[in-house]
Amino acid sequence: MKKPVIGLTPSHNTDNDDISLRPTYIRAIEAAGGVPFVLPLEIAKEDLHQLADLCQGFLFTGGPDPHPFLWGEEIHRNCGSISVKRDRLELDLLSIAMEQKKPILGICRGAQLINVGLGGDIYQDIKSQYESVFPIAHSQPLYYTSPSHHVDIMENSLLAELAGTAARIPVNSSHHQAVRKLGKGLIAGGIAPDGLTEEIEMPGYPFLVGVQWHPEYLWETDETAKNLFLKFIEACRSVQNASF
Repeated sequence: MKKPVIGLTPSHNTDNDDISLRPTYIRAIEAAGGVPFVLPLEIAKEDLHQLADLCQGFLFTGGPDPHPFLWGEEIHRNCGSISVKRDRLELDLLSIAMEQKKPILGICRGAQLINVGLGGDIYQDIKSQYESVFPIAHSQPLYYTSPSHHVDIMENSLLAELAGTAARIPVNSSHHQAVRKLGKGLIAGGIAPDGLTEEIEMPGYPFLVGVQWHPEYLWETDETAKNLFLKFIEACRSVQNASF
């Protein structure tokens, strides 16, 4: 049986205009049973549509900050580097993927971009825009293979299914922005102890999940991270089988 092809969005270095992708994403997709395919950064929407036809699912990866103009804000002084090219690619891809009802997984920036693309918004800078009694290290001081805080799981969510009997899970963290207002059709399936949204999902859609943490560094030792990729690929395989 052929494996499902997963289109991955590339990272964009705005300093030198290079594109790249951390191998951790590719390894996680391969281990779960998918064939990773890295998409180009600059491509006409009609050509992107043709490439999307070849894929059974899409992974929106981490990277630069989305442009605040997308949700009607000025650029905050603590906003990071912005890739307009990547914003354009991923918003086009999100539209195409949802039109085709194909599974979508967003990680870090990917989750934020999906939320913005569906009409939500994000905090441009957690430290200066969000107050907490106990400020969690959302940009952790240790390597990503180790968790730095927990996520409380909402009942009856897909995340609850992935986590089994656990009411909360340990996650790693490397972000200075976060989901604020949820996009249309999305719910929060996981919340950090400080109240920030850590996981978004869309009930009724074949598979649409965005996580703020980086499961591509955890899947070898963490069951929930492993299950996330397996469930994603399972949904992609269903799309593949339906096309035969």
